Amino acid sequence: MDKTNIDDQLTFKFKNGWNCIDDSTHDEVFKFSEEYKDFLDKGKTERECTKEIIKRVKKNGYKDIELFINGEEKIVPGAKIYANNKEKSVVLFVIGAEDIERGMKVVAAHIDSPRLDLKAFPLYEDGGLALLKTHYYGGIKKYQWTAIPLAFHGVVMTKNGEKIEIVVGEDENDPVFYITDLLPHLAKNQQDKKLSEGISGEGLNILTGNIPCKNEDIKDPVKYNILKLLKDKYAIEEKDFLTAEIEVVPAIKAKDVGLDRSMIGAYGQDDRVCAYTALKAILEISNPKNTAVTILVDKEEIGSVGNTGMQSRFFENLVAELIALQSEQFSDLKVRRALANSKVLSADVGCGFDPNYPDVVDKRNVAYIGKGVLVSKYTGARGKSGSNDANVEFVYEVGKIFDENNVVWQVGELGKVDQGGGGTIAYILANYGAEVIDCGVPLLSMHAPAEISSKIDIYMTYKAYKAFFK
Repeated sequence: MDKTNIDDQLTFKFKNGWNCIDDSTHDEVFKFSEEYKDFLDKGKTERECTKEIIKRVKKNGYKDIELFINGEEKIVPGAKIYANNKEKSVVLFVIGAEDIERGMKVVAAHIDSPRLDLKAFPLYEDGGLALLKTHYYGGIKKYQWTAIPLAFHGVVMTKNGEKIEIVVGEDENDPVFYITDLLPHLAKNQQDKKLSEGISGEGLNILTGNIPCKNEDIKDPVKYNILKLLKDKYAIEEKDFLTAEIEVVPAIKAKDVGLDRSMIGAYGQDDRVCAYTALKAILEISNPKNTAVTILVDKEEIGSVGNTGMQSRFFENLVAELIALQSEQFSDLKVRRALANSKVLSADVGCGFDPNYPDVVDKRNVAYIGKGVLVSKYTGARGKSGSNDANVEFVYEVGKIFDENNVVWQVGELGKVDQGGGGTIAYILANYGAEVIDCGVPLLSMHAPAEISSKIDIYMTYKAYKAFFK
């Protein structure tokens, strides 16, 4: 027996996904990615994602859970249901042949992303310039947000109770906004600082105007002129900022990356790449054995807190509602059984190997761009702190499902043991007793204003979620 054949029998290597598909599948991968880029451009905030998701599921026969609660619809196997949580998160159900108490198949992702939020009293004038103060949301490298075009997305409630949705900076004819940076000629002190201190949180102030009003008696004429423009165009007054929810995001469209167009560069792929693939997967599921569920939540980037985050009882309450509709004898015990008997893919992105920064990862145990969907037995930091750490039986079960459905997959961890770490919502669902494992797309430049993914990894993630539901 020659050495090559011995290696084939006794060793294992993860495959490159591009080498595992034929020409027709190659075309399908690229078509899928075009639809995904469109989704990214339409949903740059959690509110916009929720709105777009509900629009799509309603076209596919999903009904609002309130119709079932009110008795207008009956809960039967195959019923397709959505629940909108305060316009910031959404849960999708396809009712299975088995009672929900027997457990669900769940894919759970998040639709919030790192960004900047306008403060409650943001607008001020200094040096003949109007600026807006921000508070960053989630884990960002602050220096990455300077000198790039920015857009405003948000909701304002006016004094008469009208809700106004604002998007400025996305249309080709819109102005954009910038956070300035210091010229290198004068940046000696800045460059002597640690990278994390070169730009401060309070320094992330957005340049928004320069023209003063004509009235010389006005104390801040440039600020006043901006307020006048807001009043004339949007009927917004300065007091309305006190209650407004305005998010600042990169004013860039999702684009193909590379001469071969094999990758996608876009804002918010953490975690909308998993949200989109989970959405597409459940839209193609009908009449499952176990109820199929896609959870798309808010607030993961700041700890999954609040009433739209995974730590809220929103999902648990939904399961209770469905069991009450499905069973004549409701009990809290049935809800607990349903959650404990469930199997979950915590659909979140992971770290892809970057040749520019090889020293922060273990090259034998990191995911690689182009080698398929990433399965992570554990996340956490250093000594697996904060990690779910999935059971071997469930890891094996998930891998077997993927192998049987020709899903190209790989395993990996976030980085070297003592380098740092991170987490997902996996541990929250595991608290119910469910079997949970992290499973998603590896990224480059995670949490940057533009993150990079591979089209083949995105497609294999969609295939993985669909196979899991079945």
